[in-house]
Amino acid sequence: NARPFRGSRKALHLPHGNQTHNPGIFQTLIYCFPVLLQNLKDVLTDLVPKEQSRIKNFKAQYGKTNIGSITVDMIYGGMRGMKGLVYETSVLDADEGIRFRGYSIPECQRLLPKAPGGEEPLPEGLFWLLVTGQVPSQEQASWLSKEWAKRAALPSHVVTMLDNFPTNLHPMSQFSAAITALNSESSFARAYSEGVNKAKYWEYIYEDSMDLIAKLPCVAAKIYRNLYREGSSIGAIDSSLDWSHNFTNMLGYSDATFTELMRLYLTIHSDHEGGNVSAHTSHLVGSALSDPYLSFSAAMNGLAGPLHGLANQEVLVWLTALQKEMGGEVSDEAMRDYIWNTLKSGRVVPGYGHAVLRKTDPRYTCQQEFAFKHLPNDPMFKLVHQLYKIVPNVLLEQGKAKNPWPNVDAHSGVLLQYYGMTEMNYYTVLFGVSRALGVLAQLIWSRALGFPLERPKSMSTDGLMTLVGANKSG
Repeated sequence: NARPFRGSRKALHLPHGNQTHNPGIFQTLIYCFPVLLQNLKDVLTDLVPKEQSRIKNFKAQYGKTNIGSITVDMIYGGMRGMKGLVYETSVLDADEGIRFRGYSIPECQRLLPKAPGGEEPLPEGLFWLLVTGQVPSQEQASWLSKEWAKRAALPSHVVTMLDNFPTNLHPMSQFSAAITALNSESSFARAYSEGVNKAKYWEYIYEDSMDLIAKLPCVAAKIYRNLYREGSSIGAIDSSLDWSHNFTNMLGYSDATFTELMRLYLTIHSDHEGGNVSAHTSHLVGSALSDPYLSFSAAMNGLAGPLHGLANQEVLVWLTALQKEMGGEVSDEAMRDYIWNTLKSGRVVPGYGHAVLRKTDPRYTCQQEFAFKHLPNDPMFKLVHQLYKIVPNVLLEQGKAKNPWPNVDAHSGVLLQYYGMTEMNYYTVLFGVSRALGVLAQLIWSRALGFPLERPKSMSTDGLMTLVGANKSG
């Protein structure tokens, strides 16, 4: 059942530093084993010591090598561009966008297993890829679907807590609180309290991560039903269905195309290298040996911020206001004037621009392709597509934006509302369910590789001025 990455990728001959085209030892291992194991933990048990040895040798030879300099602007600018974090599961290229273990989104759409009769990649396959570096077989993805179904049940105290939350508590607050409460189930916390050897840490982190990913759709669906469906039951998990299909069933959506959308959504929102707020937060909190529940809950509090995951909600609010003010079909010239008025009033166009990307976000592009295929005549999608043709030129003309192109948030809300999910406050919860795949895959490897407590050095402005030889008075 082994599937090689691609014949054109010669893992044994490329230098390891090229992460865009070389997944490193993981790709090499695929050619070493003609038949892949079905159990994800068994695959990891084989991979971990090899990767530990590879990194140990690399550090021994290159540990003192200087890889860049830090500027004052970086320090004051939110550490943008600083190389200070190892994150294995994905890399963000300014021109090509996200690559999961070396694979672009179009490649993942083509190579990852699909549901029977489906066309979009299964998130299960993406998780297997993120954890192992290997494109899984259909059987391995199915194994994950069944494994997560087995682990999905929520403890009664979490259900009671969710049922007792006030309806005015934001869905992301409920999501984060429930994840924290699931800490009662942590295998790692129990093992650590009993003095487990640190070489075994990753195994318990793996178990917790698998349990948490399995339970997240149940938590998210319970929140949705309580807030928007009068507390109706989420129903039971069907072990014959994939993770996304069970999730949409629990949410109360039966449209097969919406389930396909959810498979795509949960795949493309899963990871975006390690520097974004949610990924970095999980890495930081996990470095204190907080278990996956506590680490991921902290990450979700970061994702809830308007400059991170909440942005997709802001986009739809802005689009709805635009549609209300401008009416039906709007000329390009009238749209251009509206955008300029937005910018001149000191506001931004939500969904445009990115801290790293310098072209259209591939996550936007694949959602656009989905819309052209399934909802080409939807008025809101037409509006989004019209904006895509106009906004970048306006932003370039304004001259302030380094990246005038749309990001993932510019599109996702429009697709969700088309299928009836109009509750914008909830959208970031979906983002959170997806983001678990990436940050928990990395957390397993962070413990397997023994990454230490993260503790960067901070400086005061006076200290920084002294360091660079500046006069305090300017």
